[in-house]
Amino acid sequence: MKFSGPLFFELLQSIGISNVINPGMVRSIRDIPPAHDHYTFQIKNFSLLLAMEEEKCHSGQFEVGGYQWRLVLYPNGKKNSNGNGHISLYLAITATNHLPLDWEVNVDIRFFVFDQIRDKYLSIQDANGRLRRFHKLKTEWGFAQLISHDTLNDSSNGYLLDDNCVFGVEVFVIKGPGRGETLSMINQPQPNYFTWRIDNYTTFKDKFYYSEQFTVEGRRWKLMLYPEGNGIGAGTCLSLYLELDDSESLPANRKLYAKYKLRIRDQIHCNHLEKTVFEYWFSQPNKNYGFSKFLALKDLWDTSKGYLDVVGRLFIECKIDVISIVKDFSSN
Repeated sequence: MKFSGPLFFELLQSIGISNVINPGMVRSIRDIPPAHDHYTFQIKNFSLLLAMEEEKCHSGQFEVGGYQWRLVLYPNGKKNSNGNGHISLYLAITATNHLPLDWEVNVDIRFFVFDQIRDKYLSIQDANGRLRRFHKLKTEWGFAQLISHDTLNDSSNGYLLDDNCVFGVEVFVIKGPGRGETLSMINQPQPNYFTWRIDNYTTFKDKFYYSEQFTVEGRRWKLMLYPEGNGIGAGTCLSLYLELDDSESLPANRKLYAKYKLRIRDQIHCNHLEKTVFEYWFSQPNKNYGFSKFLALKDLWDTSKGYLDVVGRLFIECKIDVISIVKDFSSN
């Protein structure tokens, strides 16, 4: 007979067996919420995160014991660590430049997954209370097989409900307040469409131009246009980018995900030129992204193509299909 789910873990506990899969790992079910030194990573619309091409995503930075940390989540498992078919989760120490050359931090780490049905926690930690030593050559510790996709996707287990799940970690260095964040992947936010109408495009002489601002899910954006091209497109192509206009308001080391389309309208044949950015994480230092070679200048100025009309009007459009929203919270 095959057993699985939280009741199985409770049965294992009752007979004194904590884990039968990985002898270096202890899984247990508990009622007690995480202690003060913890961080919660709540994810909404998890299926969208699972579909990303990028292998991993990071939580925001948090402080415990005078050190800065973050969670590193591999939705489809860490491939080079035998994580296929599982969620992989790691704790990483960050902001180590100010530490002494021979720094090291010993930490007791306990990861958890919240059972939203029973209000319990699946706790995962090293066997025998083993401490993990962080140093300059080893800045991450965790589990490649934290929880299997089969277990997570089984709704009776309570770990993934309405496409929402909650992971977290207890970090025992020095006690401090628990903080966390909610990462929501918003599909087709509303409004998510912007049209930039440019009159008298033929008079554009500057190196680049910005559109007016537009707002999606509380974030301000604008389009950036290089009429004579930029980078590898200089002199031959029109270059077009989407820019996060309020990137300075992002906390340090936090990123904002977006999947979006950029389009130049064909005003004659409706054969619009459209290109998709399937995923990009915007941040303070990397606030714009797009295409240096969006449209060849020879095609732009060819009136038969329909991009420029007879009075020199150009229509540029942007549609944001998926965007991430992060909200901080405190569990004090």
